[in-house]
Amino acid sequence: MSVNVAVIYYSSTGNIHSLARAVQEGAEKGGAEVRFRRVPELAPDSAIDANPAWREHVNATADVPEASHDDLTWADAYAFGTPVRFGTMASQLKQFIDGTGPLWFNGEFAGKAFTGFTSAINMHGGNESTLLSLYHVAFHWGSVIVPPGYNDPSIPEAYGNPYGTAYPSGMNGDPANEQVLAAARFQGYNLASVAARLADK
Repeated sequence: MSVNVAVIYYSSTGNIHSLARAVQEGAEKGGAEVRFRRVPELAPDSAIDANPAWREHVNATADVPEASHDDLTWADAYAFGTPVRFGTMASQLKQFIDGTGPLWFNGEFAGKAFTGFTSAINMHGGNESTLLSLYHVAFHWGSVIVPPGYNDPSIPEAYGNPYGTAYPSGMNGDPANEQVLAAARFQGYNLASVAARLADK
């Protein structure tokens, strides 16, 4: 059974964007139709312009559609991506989620598959706590959390986080390597597969 997957992310300099594309590829390989969406940027231009990589990424992804409530109602499953911000999700993604109260009240999210992915500068920079902060949303929504676990060889090869793909980018913000992208593809594929089983009742 084909399912609809919404890949919704925030990325400042591009690492989460790359992971989100890999998640999209994996979900599509799993037979899903995917909407690839970014949440609105909230930072002022002065902050963005102070970091050339941030400005470059904002300009390069201006054509990616912004996420809307329609994307959430359309989807059977969600993949949310965010950089680590002091051990929790970025405010840009948090604001988008905070605006979903009316959908939650109507039970829109109940029983839908939910997964998360993230990136910090280092391996111990709050990756797991950030994923848990995303999964707290799933608890309140009544969604079904779908972590990758250790259900594919790509997971231990990509720093071994069973909560979700978590890329330590380093101080230079190096792009995700193929091992990490493979793990993200599996995560998307796994999400689509579980969502299909949930829908096939």
